[in-house]
Amino acid sequence: MKNIYDISFEKLETYFTDIGQKKFKAVQVYDWLYKKRVTSFEEMTNIKKEIINHLKQNFSIQIPKIIKKEEDVDVIKFLFELSDYQKVEAVLMKHDYGNSLCVSTQVGCNMGCSFCESGRLKKIRNLEVHEMVGQILAIERIIKVRISHVVLMGIGEPFDNYDHIIDFIHIINSGKGIAIGSRHITVSTCGIIPKIKRFIEDGKQVNLAISLHAPNNQIRNHLMPINKVYPIEPLMEVLKEYTEKTGRRLTFEYILLDGINDQVQHALELAKLVQNMNCYINLIPYNETSHLQYKKSNQTSIMHFYDILKQNHVAVTIRREFGSKVSAACGQLRANYEEGK
Repeated sequence: MKNIYDISFEKLETYFTDIGQKKFKAVQVYDWLYKKRVTSFEEMTNIKKEIINHLKQNFSIQIPKIIKKEEDVDVIKFLFELSDYQKVEAVLMKHDYGNSLCVSTQVGCNMGCSFCESGRLKKIRNLEVHEMVGQILAIERIIKVRISHVVLMGIGEPFDNYDHIIDFIHIINSGKGIAIGSRHITVSTCGIIPKIKRFIEDGKQVNLAISLHAPNNQIRNHLMPINKVYPIEPLMEVLKEYTEKTGRRLTFEYILLDGINDQVQHALELAKLVQNMNCYINLIPYNETSHLQYKKSNQTSIMHFYDILKQNHVAVTIRREFGSKVSAACGQLRANYEEGK
């Protein structure tokens, strides 16, 4: 049975006309789902009983269940249980500009980045659209605040679940759906070139972030196996195409790992790599985990790296650190829960 939160507004209009109903019924149903936030079809009181029964026979209305949460200053980490008992997590971060939710797109991840907790537990399956939409709905329901920004940077590689994440973006961006603006939605990828090309052609006006984490192939091959398939040189070429065709600024994410990619020569290489690109670098202090050997760069190294990029006219920020008292690394809450059972 299809979940109602898988269905875009346009597809719901088609559904109603296909069963001999007026397509404005889609307006009513979407209003109940995304504005009034009902939890059952029976609560849709202005819709005829025969249509309610038809919906109940053809659609489920469940969303993922929150089974655990951890809180720290300005951050809450949620663990969800899905209908098949698989687990994923999402992270709510409170900023001065609004509430940002980091959403998972897969159960596990096959990209195998050596510093990443998510990839330690391999991909089991892709998330369905309703399982991603449901992360937003469930969290807004429990904490009673509006999520204003969404980043697809949780467990999984979004472009390895391309069709579903595009449908997800369409629903949360729709004014009749959750109504999150395009500029408040960011998709992160480790660099799957064919999907980046497809993303360019699809013309979605959302932000694109690239998990780079190294200034050269030697280091990136060690950290990220995807680089052996799609090395830095062709990746940078398609990213230049992206910025030229879309006119949008690109984000490069760069986790700083002590003694691995945080030295002076690495900062200089990185500055040269991105010169003349419409982009900025987001430097990320590493969240250490007992399962992986990497260590966070010290504050002096982080600031020196930042200063070198600035001196070389590269737009750069340092991501604010969240969650020192929670399972901060991506996938860590899920891993600790599964391995603690």
